[in-house]
Amino acid sequence: MTSSAPAQPVAPAAPRNSRSRVILASLIGTTIEFYDFYVYATAAVLVFPHLFFPSENETTALLASFATFGAAMLARPLGAVFFGHLGDRIGRKTTLVASLLTMGIATFLIGLLPTHASIGAGAAMLLLLMRLAQGFAIGGEWSGAALIATENAPEGKRAWYGTFPQLGAPLGFIIANLLFYGINLALADPANPGQPSEAFLSWGWRIPFLFSAVMVIVGLWVRLKLVESSAFERTKTQGRVKRMPLAEAFKFHWKGLILGTFAMLATYVLFYLMTSYTLTFGTRPADADVPGLGYTYNSFILMLVFGVVFFGIFTLVSGPLADRFGRRRTLMVVTSAIILFGFTFVPLLGSDNTAVVMFFLALGFTLMGLTFGPMGAFLPEMFPTNVRYTGSAISYNVSSILGAALAPIVAVWLWTMAEGSPGLVGLYLSGAAVLTLISLILTKETKSVNMED
Repeated sequence: MTSSAPAQPVAPAAPRNSRSRVILASLIGTTIEFYDFYVYATAAVLVFPHLFFPSENETTALLASFATFGAAMLARPLGAVFFGHLGDRIGRKTTLVASLLTMGIATFLIGLLPTHASIGAGAAMLLLLMRLAQGFAIGGEWSGAALIATENAPEGKRAWYGTFPQLGAPLGFIIANLLFYGINLALADPANPGQPSEAFLSWGWRIPFLFSAVMVIVGLWVRLKLVESSAFERTKTQGRVKRMPLAEAFKFHWKGLILGTFAMLATYVLFYLMTSYTLTFGTRPADADVPGLGYTYNSFILMLVFGVVFFGIFTLVSGPLADRFGRRRTLMVVTSAIILFGFTFVPLLGSDNTAVVMFFLALGFTLMGLTFGPMGAFLPEMFPTNVRYTGSAISYNVSSILGAALAPIVAVWLWTMAEGSPGLVGLYLSGAAVLTLISLILTKETKSVNMED
């Protein structure tokens, strides 16, 4: 009688992170990254036209300031390639720590920069350099955070887990803008409360940038406690890590790169129109050369924060919807709604009724949450583990050039062409959403994809 061979010991599974650690690590990093970006976006409207791009023409100064804001988007694909390569070669954890440090240092240094009055045009060049560093860092941040969330998610809850890095966007916005609001309010000139005071323009604006150092320290502490996901560890153990993930992604997954890029387009355009353009339009005096709504900064920023609360709520709502109905179907319905939303800019955003404008902001940010939330799972699911960081990062960040980099500049140009009417800006959003809808129609559903592959 032949004896049976002894059972072979089963290799222990790669250690997995706890649910709370996954959620906190993916959320806190993107919150800090988006905080840093929003601090810059607010300063681009409120401070930088005065201190770094002085001009006799207010619109010219604003466009120059927005140009540096958009320049970061050009650096994001480079960051996506660099950090994507590291993330697919050596792991998600180390890469996320590096991207967070890069972003934090650049933001802190902006708070120390000399202005145009001190060193002339060199101030704008230094500001541009720091802005490019910010863009380079966020090029690797989002994808890594999304992978930490989705690769550690339990079965059937990947889209839900993927909403937590997305939640960093509304949280970062609220923290950044309430901090700016508090400082601006504390330093306000009683004789002219609607404009930034001399003290605010002299030193007050620097505080939010310097404060980012505290947030980065907290973020690093959380991320250093992470353990690599089992998906990456399995790929590494099986020898499937690619020497050149970028080449692999372009050679075998080029269709996913293109479709993923355009799938994000409407999200990006809506994102920056609702944050940067509405702030500019809302606070521009009604009797300016290109008129706006004439609200004070303090008044309109509170209206924006009110709208962003809907952004956060519906980001979380979108996760269970995408898990139940699928990412593609959910996004197609929301994108169709964004197309229609573009036609409301004149009757709603252009209204002289504050309640109507607030309804516009709540509606726009609701759609923002519903389209942004599922992307945390949708884009990573389009690529296999060994090129997932690179593929999702490139799609996400190349889309930032087509959408986010151009959106503020195109919006101001269209607004100027329409002599103060936001109608053409709304049509621009609808056009971008049509391109996204076509991309989604051509994309397969990713709900059932095995993330261990």
